[in-house]
Amino acid sequence: MLQRYGKERPVAEDVETQLVTDTEHDHYQLVNVGWLNNRRIYGCILHIDLKDDKVWVQHNGTERLVAGDLVELGVPKEQIVLGFHTPYRRNLTEFAVN
Repeated sequence: MLQRYGKERPVAEDVETQLVTDTEHDHYQLVNVGWLNNRRIYGCILHIDLKDDKVWVQHNGTERLVAGDLVELGVPKEQIVLGFHTPYRRNLTEFAVN
């Protein structure tokens, strides 16, 4: 899924979208790296962690509903945590609190 997202986000010719994976600690990110109009571009687009048998969406800088895409891929809603929301807001979603 992350590889597909990375291919969907062309920013500029001199900006590369990189998939950063730490499979030992279960951290996964998409980041933009490069230059645009003599200005340095570096930033996290998407950050997902696997913790305690759950998928934590830590940051979503995309226009996609990442949690919805995870559900479509077969991940149960009770195993998805929207980590970018405070715990009290997570209670208001249909996904896991923690």
